[in-house]
Amino acid sequence: MAGKVIDARDLLPPEPLELTLSALDDLGADDELVLLLYREPHPLYSILRDNGFCHRTESRADGTFEIRIRRAS
Repeated sequence: MAGKVIDARDLLPPEPLELTLSALDDLGADDELVLLLYREPHPLYSILRDNGFCHRTESRADGTFEIRIRRAS
């Protein structure tokens, strides 16, 4: 499994979303994309679902949301 991390904690919208959507184009069947943000990206979740991706979100103690994205099986 290959992976890519997008640390978008210091980026302003819409750059985190744009970077994430661009990275999804290159995401292989067994790859995982990790997105790091300081806010939960609710609009992204419906985009992922509508385009065949699943995600798991975890909240870290420092306020970071870690969103792990994969192609739905």
